[in-house]
Amino acid sequence: MGTQSVSLTWIRSIRELRQVRNVVICGLMIALAIVLGSVATIHIGPYIKVGISGVPNRVIDMMFGPAVGAIFGAVVDVLKWMVNPDGPFFPGFTVSAAMGGLIYGYAFYKHKITIPRVLIANLIVKIFVNVGLNSIWLNMLYNKAIIALLPSRIISNLVQLPVHTILIFTVLTATRRMLAQNGWGNGDKA
Repeated sequence: MGTQSVSLTWIRSIRELRQVRNVVICGLMIALAIVLGSVATIHIGPYIKVGISGVPNRVIDMMFGPAVGAIFGAVVDVLKWMVNPDGPFFPGFTVSAAMGGLIYGYAFYKHKITIPRVLIANLIVKIFVNVGLNSIWLNMLYNKAIIALLPSRIISNLVQLPVHTILIFTVLTATRRMLAQNGWGNGDKA
C-alpha cells in the first residue's frame, strides 16, 4: 500500500462521518460494545481479559475505515471504562484501542474479507498492540517487570488468535452479506 493509497484511504474514511446514518450506526455499535464489555468479558488475573466486546469495533473498522476505526476505538475505550471501571484510567490503553482500529481499518476497509487477511491483521494487532504496547502500559501503570508479564500475555494472545480470527471472519462476512442485500454496497476490491 503506497503513501498515496494510505492517505486516500484515510480521507475516504474520515468522509464516512459526514453521513448522519454512519454516525448513528457508530453510536449503536458503541452501545453494543459497552454491553458486550460488561457481560461477555472474562478476567483472568489482573492483567488478562478475554471477550468478544471488540467485535462491534471490527464491524466499524470494516464499514468505515481506519480513521473512523481509530476514533471509534478510542471513544469506546473511554466509555467502557466510565461505565465499568476495572482499575485506574490510563490513556495508553486508549492509544492501543485507537491503534487497533487503525490497523484493522486499513486491513478491512473496502477489501475482501478473507481468513488470511483477518489472520494477518489479528496477528499484527496481537503482537504490536496487545503484547507490545499493552505490556508497556501495564509496566508503567503497575510497575511490573515486562518480562514477568510477557509469558501469560503471549499465551493468552496465541490462544485467542485462531478463535478471534474465525469469529471476526464469520461476523464480518455475514455483516458484509447483510449490507449488500440491503443495498448498502459491499465495497470489496476483490
